[in-house]
Amino acid sequence: MRAPRRRPVNPDARMPLMEHLRELRGRVVKASIALALGCVVGYVAYDYVWEFLKAPYCSLPESKVAAQDGCSLIVTGPFDAFFVAFKVWLFVGAIVSAPFWLYQLWAFVAPALHGREKRYAYIFAPLAAVLFVAGAALAYYITSYALTVLFSFLPDDAEPFLTIGEYLSYMLIMMTMFGLGFVLPLLVALLNIIGILPHAAIAKWRRVIIFSSFVLAAVVTPAEPISMLALAVPLVILFEAAELFAFFNDRRKKRHDPYEDLSDDEASELDETPTSLDDPDLEEEAGKRS
Repeated sequence: MRAPRRRPVNPDARMPLMEHLRELRGRVVKASIALALGCVVGYVAYDYVWEFLKAPYCSLPESKVAAQDGCSLIVTGPFDAFFVAFKVWLFVGAIVSAPFWLYQLWAFVAPALHGREKRYAYIFAPLAAVLFVAGAALAYYITSYALTVLFSFLPDDAEPFLTIGEYLSYMLIMMTMFGLGFVLPLLVALLNIIGILPHAAIAKWRRVIIFSSFVLAAVVTPAEPISMLALAVPLVILFEAAELFAFFNDRRKKRHDPYEDLSDDEASELDETPTSLDDPDLEEEAGKRS
């Protein structure tokens, strides 16, 4: 009687390429279904969300040019209303379904991470969410001030008629860019923790980072100083906080590194104590080599 074949040991959870692609396809399908269900929520709450998004514009006197009793946004094409509604549905759907599709992303990436990396992800993921929401909230808050500055360039004989599609695109782009901008310094801190970006490199490129923050703010925001400074100044402050974190983190690593005081040309001490051939560590190392 033949003994049953033992399943191969796979401690690293390695998979062939096609298995990875099948798993990725399955998780993308599940995330898409969750996004579609979230869009249904956006369809139901469309009126409330639209009122929330247009509130900054409606607080301006320029919004009452065409409608003295309310807020006016014009439509220039037959499909404008549908595209605006679809963007709002998608926006709400992405927010509502974020825990599910982020879990699908995490479940796909997690098997490749080590224990420390997983622990860092559990800490940094909530911080990234908080920073993204803070950036989006700041963009929403300054929208009325930014539009006031932009409308101030109108000549006296011109009236502001803002299309509904242009305004919604402006709001969504601003909120998304501000949110992602606030998350970037957190990525710098994470790269420092895993050893890719030391503090010395950050300090060396400090001026370039500050200049790039203002350039990025000028590119992703309209050509007016309110929104540019509202994004650039917090970016610089957050990057400085990330640099300070990297400084203390590198100092902590040096204190716990027994080889920190050794020169690169200095030979390390060798342990000449004989080791038994039955040492399990040697057997494990030999098994890995074989």
